[in-house]
Amino acid sequence: MQNRRDFLKSAAIGSIGITASGSALGFSAKSYRRIIGANELIRVATIGVNSRGNSMGGTFAGQKGAEIGTVCDVDERAIPKAIESIKKINASTDPKSERDCRKVLEDKSIDAIYIATPDHWHAPLAIMGCQAGKHVYVEKPLSHNPREGELAVEAARKYNKVVQMGAQRRSAPTLTEGINELHKGIIGRVYMAKTWYTNKRKATNLKPGTVPSWLDYELWQGPAPRMPYKEGLIHYDWHWFWHWGTGEALNNGTHEVDVARWGLGVDYPIRVSSNGGRYEFKDDWETPDTQVIIMDFPNRVSLMWESRSSNGRKIEGLDRGIIFYGENGSLDTGGDSYKVYDLDGKLVKEIKAASEGEMAGRNTASPSLGMDSLHVADFLDAIKNNRRPNCDVEIGYKSVLSMQLGNIAWRVGRSLDIDPSNGHILGDKEAQKLWSRDYEKGWEPKL
Repeated sequence: MQNRRDFLKSAAIGSIGITASGSALGFSAKSYRRIIGANELIRVATIGVNSRGNSMGGTFAGQKGAEIGTVCDVDERAIPKAIESIKKINASTDPKSERDCRKVLEDKSIDAIYIATPDHWHAPLAIMGCQAGKHVYVEKPLSHNPREGELAVEAARKYNKVVQMGAQRRSAPTLTEGINELHKGIIGRVYMAKTWYTNKRKATNLKPGTVPSWLDYELWQGPAPRMPYKEGLIHYDWHWFWHWGTGEALNNGTHEVDVARWGLGVDYPIRVSSNGGRYEFKDDWETPDTQVIIMDFPNRVSLMWESRSSNGRKIEGLDRGIIFYGENGSLDTGGDSYKVYDLDGKLVKEIKAASEGEMAGRNTASPSLGMDSLHVADFLDAIKNNRRPNCDVEIGYKSVLSMQLGNIAWRVGRSLDIDPSNGHILGDKEAQKLWSRDYEKGWEPKL
C-alpha cells in the first residue's frame, strides 16, 4: 500500500505535469480524460467563486480525473469569470451555472463540492453536502463556531464521505518530511511552537445601502440570522464581524496553528488565553487587529499565535511563519521547506522544495498554487481510494477549535480551562454560550 510520503511525491510529479505544462506522459488533459473514461471522472461543483474560489476552480480543472460540472455563486457577476478561468485550464469543460447551492446538491451528477463561501456557510454547507451524498473540500475555517464543527465531523462519519479542510501545508511533501524529522527527535523534545501572521489592512466603515441587483443577499446570509444589508461588507470585510466571520485568528491563523499542532503532536489544550484588540483604527471592526493567543497542552507543551493585521513588519523575515523550539535546537518553516538551528541559533540544516516557488503569504486568492494543487490531488485520491485525506475533517476541527477557543477567551476577557479529552470549555457559563450560535429559522444544521 502506498504510504503518505510516497503519495505526496507522486502527486507532486503528476499534478505539476498536468497543471504547469498541460500534459503528463505525453497526454493532454483532454486526451487523458478520454483514455480513463467518463465514468472515472470525479465531477466537482465549486461554490463561492470570487477570488479564492475562482483560483481553486482552475486548480480543480487541471487535475487528472476531475471535471468542474457546476459553478455556483450568489453574485451573478462572479460566475462567468470563474467559468472563463476554468476553460483556460480545460477548454473542453462546459460547466453549468447556478446561484442556489441547494440546487447543486440536488444534482445527482455531482460527486463532490468545493466550498469557498463566507465562514458562516462553511460547516452548514459541508453537512448538507454529506447528507446529499457529496464529498466535500471546504476552505478553512471548517466552521464558524465549535458546535457546528463537531456536527461536520459527525456528518462525515455518518455518511461516510471524504471531507478535506483547505490546510494545504498538510499535503506539502518537504514540510511533511520536516514534521517527520521533528517527531523523530531532530531537535529533541519539542515543547513550544510560535506562529504569526502580519498584514497592512485598512479601516472598514460600513454604511446603509441597497442590495445590488447582482447579489442574492437573502441566500448570502443563509444560516445566519437576518441583518440589514450594508455597503462595505461584501465580499471580504465580513471577516471582521462575529455574525459572519471569525477574525484574523481563523481567517489566517488556522494555517500556521494547524502546522504547529501537527508538529507538536497535540490535540486539545488544557488552557487558552488571548489578549489584544482593535488598536490601529477606530472603525466598525469587531474582531481584533492585534492579538496574541496562547494555548497550553498536556505534558508541558505550549503554542502561541501572534497577529498584527494593520502593521506589515515581518517577523524573522517572513510575513507569516512557524518556529518549533526543542531541547536541542529549533525548526523554522512557513511553506514547503524547513530550516534547523542548534541552541546557539546556528543553521545546521536547510531543505527547500524543488518546485515550491515563493510563498505569497498575503495573497487572498492563493499563497501557493503548487500546494493548492497537491492538496486537491490528495482530496481526489482519497475519494478514489475511500480513505481519509491529509487534512481530514477531524484534523481540521481540532486546529480550528484551538483558535475558536482563543477568540472566545478574548470575547469574555479571561483565560479558559479546557477538557483535554474533547476540547470543551470547563466551568464558564458565559464562555460556553459561545460554543454555538443562533441560526435563521429553518437553517439550523441537523444530522
